[in-house]
Amino acid sequence: MELEIEQIRNQQKETWNRFSPGWKKWDELTMDFLKPMGDEIIRLLNLKNDALVLDVAAGTGEPGLTIASHLNGGKVIATDLAEGMLEIAQENAKKRGVKNFETIVCDVSELPFADNTFDAISCRFGFMFFPDMLLAIKEMTRVLKPGGKIATAVWNIPEKNFWITATMETISKNIEIPPPPPGAPGMFRCSKSGFMSDLFSQAGLKNIKENEVAGKLNCKTTDVYWSLMNDVAAPVVAALSKADNVMRQKIKEEVYSLVNQKYPDNNVIIDSSALIIYGEK
Repeated sequence: MELEIEQIRNQQKETWNRFSPGWKKWDELTMDFLKPMGDEIIRLLNLKNDALVLDVAAGTGEPGLTIASHLNGGKVIATDLAEGMLEIAQENAKKRGVKNFETIVCDVSELPFADNTFDAISCRFGFMFFPDMLLAIKEMTRVLKPGGKIATAVWNIPEKNFWITATMETISKNIEIPPPPPGAPGMFRCSKSGFMSDLFSQAGLKNIKENEVAGKLNCKTTDVYWSLMNDVAAPVVAALSKADNVMRQKIKEEVYSLVNQKYPDNNVIIDSSALIIYGEK
């Protein structure tokens, strides 16, 4: 089991480092897309000015950078497995003049912090990639102060997330993709209502709440949508790498047709849905 977890962890690290240039390229569009989920996390955490906050699976820096910019006397420590993503986060902090923001490359299941260190923890779209989600939430709970708060975002069901299913389902129709092993990291691994709340409960958290937040992926054109998926969506790139040029072109044309059918005015603003889960230690 340990070996399996280690393999998944190494694979995740390699994948996110490889995709960090794509995330940097599309940072403005993706951060606008994910902002409503970050805003809801911030609202639920309801932080005091001097709070010490941990942002897990921080990627290119959000919502940690926004949290840090709201604090007066407090600080955010952002962690991620991929140093390539955190380098972008540091660049973003510098650009925005956010000084109370620090990054540490580490694994969520082995956080390098003492028990009861943080006032709050945010984690936006990290859980579905953690090899052992229960271990992750227990480790987060360990470093949270008594009375501390945690809030996380995970994707809702596929039916409410056309922004990714438009491409992935088209690929699946054309290429045989072996299903991932049960419990393997994946976009919709945490999408079942109550799943994350149950994990929070198992970790000993209380006052648990779960609610839905909508977002909009504002691509404007189908070309932008297709380019974005090919630059930042690891499952898309992995699946398309198995196709020859003719098949790739066929998939591209079918995706364009599907998206253009839904947005005939070529104003591609795609709805999304996430679940935000909150708990207290």
